[in-house]
Amino acid sequence: MADNDQLLIPDAAQTDPKSFELLRVWIANKGQHVSLRTGVWSDPAAWGIMLADLVRHVANAYQQDAGLDQLKTLQRIKAALDAELGSPTDEPSGQIRQ
Repeated sequence: MADNDQLLIPDAAQTDPKSFELLRVWIANKGQHVSLRTGVWSDPAAWGIMLADLVRHVANAYQQDAGLDQLKTLQRIKAALDAELGSPTDEPSGQIRQ
C-alpha cells in the first residue's frame, strides 16, 4: 500500500496522548478487510452508537463533497444497512489476532 493511500490522522488524535485507533477498513483483493480493537466497551451496544456516529460523519462528508442532502444520505445508508443485515451479500471471516 502506498503512503498516499492512507488516510490522514485527525489532529485531535495526534495531540491526545490517550488516543487510540479503533477501526480500520481496507478494500484489497476485491474484498473488504478489517482490523478492529476489541475489548474497548463491555456492552456491544456501544458499537452501535459508534457506528451511528460514523454514518453521520459519512453523510456530512457527502454533503460537503458532493452537496448531497444529509438526511437523504442517512436514509439511503440506513436502507442499505438494513438490507445487508437482513440478507448478507458476504459473511465475515477471520479471527482475533494479537
